[in-house]
Amino acid sequence: MRITSTSCICPVLVCLCFVQRCYGAAHHGSIKVTRNQTKHIEGETEVHHRPKRGWVWNQFFVLEEHMGPDPQYVGKLHSNSDKGDGSVKYILTGEGAGTIFIIDDTTGDIHSTKSLDREQKTHYVLHAQAIDRRTNKPLEPESEFIIKVQDINDNAPKFTDGPYIVTVPEMSEMGTSVLQVTATDADDPTYGNSARVVYSILQGQPYFSVDPKTGVIRTALHNMDREAREHYSVVIQAKDMAGQVGGLSGSTTVNITLTDVNDNPPRFPQKHYQLYVPESAQVGSAVGKIKANDADTGSNADMKYTIINGDGSGVFSISTDKETREGILSLKKPLNYEKKKSYTLNIEGANTHLDFRFSHLGPFKDVTMLKVIVGDVDEPPLFTMPSYVMEVYENAKIGTPVGTVTAHDPDAANSLVRYFIDHNAEEDRYFTIDASTGTIKTAKIFDREETPWYNITVAASEIENLVHLSHVPVGVRILDVNDNPPELARDYDVVVCENTKPGQVIQTITAIDKDNSANGARFHFSLDEGLSLNPNFTLRNNEDNTASILTKRRRYSRTTQDIYYLPVLISDGGVPPLSSSSTLTIRVCACERDGRVRTCHAEAFLSSAGLSTGALIAILLCIVILLAIVVLFITLRRSKKEPLIISEEDVRENVVTYDDEGGGEEDTEAFDITALRNPSAAEELKYRRDVRPEVKPLSRHHPSSSLDSIDVQEFLNQRLAEADLDPSVPPYDSLQTYAYEGHRSEAGSISSLDSATTHSDQDYNYLGDWGPEFKKLAELYGEIEPERTT
Repeated sequence: MRITSTSCICPVLVCLCFVQRCYGAAHHGSIKVTRNQTKHIEGETEVHHRPKRGWVWNQFFVLEEHMGPDPQYVGKLHSNSDKGDGSVKYILTGEGAGTIFIIDDTTGDIHSTKSLDREQKTHYVLHAQAIDRRTNKPLEPESEFIIKVQDINDNAPKFTDGPYIVTVPEMSEMGTSVLQVTATDADDPTYGNSARVVYSILQGQPYFSVDPKTGVIRTALHNMDREAREHYSVVIQAKDMAGQVGGLSGSTTVNITLTDVNDNPPRFPQKHYQLYVPESAQVGSAVGKIKANDADTGSNADMKYTIINGDGSGVFSISTDKETREGILSLKKPLNYEKKKSYTLNIEGANTHLDFRFSHLGPFKDVTMLKVIVGDVDEPPLFTMPSYVMEVYENAKIGTPVGTVTAHDPDAANSLVRYFIDHNAEEDRYFTIDASTGTIKTAKIFDREETPWYNITVAASEIENLVHLSHVPVGVRILDVNDNPPELARDYDVVVCENTKPGQVIQTITAIDKDNSANGARFHFSLDEGLSLNPNFTLRNNEDNTASILTKRRRYSRTTQDIYYLPVLISDGGVPPLSSSSTLTIRVCACERDGRVRTCHAEAFLSSAGLSTGALIAILLCIVILLAIVVLFITLRRSKKEPLIISEEDVRENVVTYDDEGGGEEDTEAFDITALRNPSAAEELKYRRDVRPEVKPLSRHHPSSSLDSIDVQEFLNQRLAEADLDPSVPPYDSLQTYAYEGHRSEAGSISSLDSATTHSDQDYNYLGDWGPEFKKLAELYGEIEPERTT
């Protein structure tokens, strides 16, 4: 197959023809493609020969941005098998085939139907093939070729980062690099000069220049001064086609600012200044300002002010305000017009940040002279002391002098001074002052223990001028006198154990005194001598403002006496000495062996025997419940009782029940209960149980032998006959019940009703050796007589 362009067409050629006219013009080529051939010889076998390719690969070119009315001719495809009879059909496939590029399937001519843009797509890859139109079989193998879009100068250079903002120090050397700008061109840099850019400066001369090739902007003048001009606007142009006529161009703006350097020294606007300061100016206050001008900015304009000499250097001081860069003149000492009427100061202002490259422009400091004139004012009186401290004894009489304050008029007139106390409206008047002499006196009687210190303010003014006042603080200390007796430091809870030993310390006491240490720090303790000698306790003075309480006996008993009172006399060491009497309450308590207090309350017998409070409460609760049950039972019995005779017509035999219980166990003589005993006990002697019998009763284990033979039947008959003959019985039959239990038990009775109430001969002294838990039992059952003290 042969590919032919419009610039190289030869119908008689069967081989590739490729002609390139010149660089920059359209390139067209002719490709001959030779198909594989197989030669058949009659009578011989088929012989295959290596195919000889008759084409050489190349590429087509098409101009971009074609604006003609007809499609742009690209090239021609031709096959050696094409005899011109139309039997060969050419097919084009690949990128843009059928849409951008079309082919005449008979002639093989290729055209471009659209305007192409190289900046969007630089080339297209396509495939060409020749087939038999009748059989649709390929006559040639498929061939691949490229159509490149040829560039034209249709894009101007662009500055993608503009506009630019840049700074450069003032006073820079000529040629100092400021900034490098770069413009980009979308055209093909490998073809022609469409993308070859050169730079030039349109605005900003003669201050700056630009390198045509690199785009580097540099300073073009020496010593560019920021104080003369600070901002510059430079316009840079970029042009393609190497700057030739017809090339496209683009521009950008570069805003250049000169930054400050310390190239200007400070300067005072005047060489002489004058300042008026009244003598009433307060020490530490600002009395004036001064400023040196500096054309620089920022830290390059920072400066420091100092007073270098002058007769006022010790009276005035100067500091620098960092915000305003002003010198603040302050007063170090008070002014007095009567002593000195003016001062002279030499003030220097110097830069703090120096640049030694510009030291030749210095010196970077300046000096001016300031004259301070002191103004005369009517001053208030002046006290001789800044504060006063005075003393007065407590309980002093009203009108007692405390002290004197003194003030004088500092002016030349030396006017008389009037004094008064500056009272608050709600404040009590404790002191008075003499308006002429300044003597302070008491207005009340003071108690140091209530208020030990008073602060007052005394004011002074001229007699002719009451407007100007001066004040002075006065502190009055109230001195102590011995007017308070000592007393115990607190309420002591003194406890003594029952098993304590003589001479044992049970409490250490101390005292306090409202007076100060000079009148009451030394205390002396003793027992009240007006009372009789205490047999139970004694007191020992420890000579260190404390005293100890000691026991004088071996044993104490709560049951005998549980509280003791001990009067104590306390005296101080003041002049004159004062004393007071206090009474200590000492409780007797039961303690453990290690001295710990177990209980301090006098307890009942059951409690001493070991019953706790909870057990006693439980017992009492049970007794109350039993009493309630008994009362309820009796109430129910009485509510159910019926009359003895139901009606007058009812004469039937009735059983009468008597609820007579007699006088109780101790009343054995009031009612004969012999009928309720067994026959054996009926004949025994009856003794009262509430008194001791004079003779021993007969033993229950040895009754008379005659009683053993009594028949029960006979006994009952005898009692029945006595009942029938008794005139005191009711006039109807009654039933009597005898509680007979048979013969006696061999073991005898275990009841304690007949026991003799004699004292036991048992010795309970051993209970005292069982410990403190059994001490109370030992006292109750033993023969120890508790000691009682008077």
